[in-house]
Amino acid sequence: MGIRHAILITALAGGLVGFLAGCRETEPVAREVPDYARSDYATVEPRTASTHMRFTDITESAGIGFVHETGAFGQKWMPETMGSGAAFLDYDGDDLPDLLLVNGSRWPGHESDRARAVSHLYRNLGNGRFQDVTAEAGLDFGLYGMGVAAADYDADGDPDVYLTAVGDNILLRNDGGRFTDVSLEARVDGNSGLPGDPPAWSTGAAWLDADRDGFLDLFVCNYVRWTPETDLFTTLDGMTKSYATPEQYDGETCRLYRNLEGRSFEDVTAAAGVLNPDGKSLGVAVEDFNADGWPDIVVANDTYQNFLYLNDGDGTFTDVAVRAGVAFDEFGRARAGMGIDVADVTSRGPLSIAIGNFSNEPLSLYTQIGDDLFQDLAGSARLTRATLQRLTFGLLFADLDLDGFVDLLAGNGHIEPGINAVQSDVTFAQPLQLFWNNRRGQFVAVSGQVGAGFGEEIVARGIATADIDRDGDLDVLVTVNGGSPRLLRNDLPTAEANWLRIRLRGASPNLDAVGAVVTLFAGDLVQRRMVRTGSSYLSQSEINPFLIGLGGRTQADSILVRWPGSGNSDRFGPATAGQTLTIDEGRSDGT
Repeated sequence: MGIRHAILITALAGGLVGFLAGCRETEPVAREVPDYARSDYATVEPRTASTHMRFTDITESAGIGFVHETGAFGQKWMPETMGSGAAFLDYDGDDLPDLLLVNGSRWPGHESDRARAVSHLYRNLGNGRFQDVTAEAGLDFGLYGMGVAAADYDADGDPDVYLTAVGDNILLRNDGGRFTDVSLEARVDGNSGLPGDPPAWSTGAAWLDADRDGFLDLFVCNYVRWTPETDLFTTLDGMTKSYATPEQYDGETCRLYRNLEGRSFEDVTAAAGVLNPDGKSLGVAVEDFNADGWPDIVVANDTYQNFLYLNDGDGTFTDVAVRAGVAFDEFGRARAGMGIDVADVTSRGPLSIAIGNFSNEPLSLYTQIGDDLFQDLAGSARLTRATLQRLTFGLLFADLDLDGFVDLLAGNGHIEPGINAVQSDVTFAQPLQLFWNNRRGQFVAVSGQVGAGFGEEIVARGIATADIDRDGDLDVLVTVNGGSPRLLRNDLPTAEANWLRIRLRGASPNLDAVGAVVTLFAGDLVQRRMVRTGSSYLSQSEINPFLIGLGGRTQADSILVRWPGSGNSDRFGPATAGQTLTIDEGRSDGT
């Protein structure tokens, strides 16, 4: 997240130990520079297109009164500007996606008379409204929360919740709609466990069946080794403190926890080959990049090279990011990666990894061009100019107009409230962006046409989607640092496109079939979806059931499901549009 030309004054353990005067140039001098580094590059307006998509901000009418607490008290401690996330999950089993919003807290010694800040759970009432059930669900406790990942780790039929934090993370077991803190016995706090090491600062997380034993394992991203005692003084103007960036801090390894039959977990970080103490990880996505039936992991790092861990099929992973071409930009520089997602943007097979980056670093779109080989095609996808000046945290692929091709959402907002005083073309609050997929591998900016929610400037962080009103299109939730989230209802005209909602029921213990791959065939349209947690930034969308848009087609000709544990496949179809199709593992209809 490197702010260019920053002046750094370092204070450790309360004492001044060094001073670096002048400007700090973080990019090396090169004979060639990327096109996006030219001063006139961003002046070319992106193409526009007409769209029928419309979104309405229903946050207030839905009954969501949440306000994110940063804990800021004037010292600009680094975590204050980074949070936080949200998740859609059906915690009570009524087939309606509920909403969990992660909160920060006030720092020790700086509490006030205001009510304690806690994360909030809102139950979906099914009529466009939500009810705050935080207390009755057992979530009325404080932590400096960052992200959330939800899945049924104990195979009892309801989603459990993992909260990442500055400090110890928390695992909450869902016991019939009330959550129990089982962190101590589960042993998944995100920390090193070494004597004297401070608690980690954890960020993104994802559940996956890494060893395909049916029980869901847990991958946790850790950011940098920051504590209040090691806080650094960083300034943009030489006088006042600004929020620090990760170059000045040591990194911290991600962690992988193996699920021991739903009872507890074992830290297998080193044994699995994912130990990397130099990482500065924020976003994580799970996919099967080489189609071998084993889930792989891609991690967005902030000012450090990205990771692409291919699953070796024996409980270990190999980082192939450098040779695959996703570790750096085209000039060998590590960008400041935040949010991340993966999708087939052309519906032709190759997968693309999208990563949100810092201002003056455009969005990355690493696309498969060969076996374990990617190329950043953001430029040819027309995403570079439109994202150059934005600082993108939340980032998510979603077929918002149901035409069968995924569109792209970008949640933007800077880390420094005073950035405009030193960079006149960059602001702290920034508008959301929606890029419509033109079905030819290119994205067209349509933010100005889809409703006031996309014109408002906010300090966006996480993005998640779900069909909250079960009307057949995806609604959007955006979290706001230090503010109220935005719940944007998708008001796509009912005659605009057709859809199928697919619910997978896997064999025990992986009841939600996390890791299953669904391929849908409808005429000339082929779509692929993987049931997976994670992606975006600190957030999680509704994972099962999920929507697939059919455009003007009235049916799916066939649906192929490859199940995650056995690797077996079942085929179903045809299926008429506009229905929820429930598919049970091992019950192919033979068509």
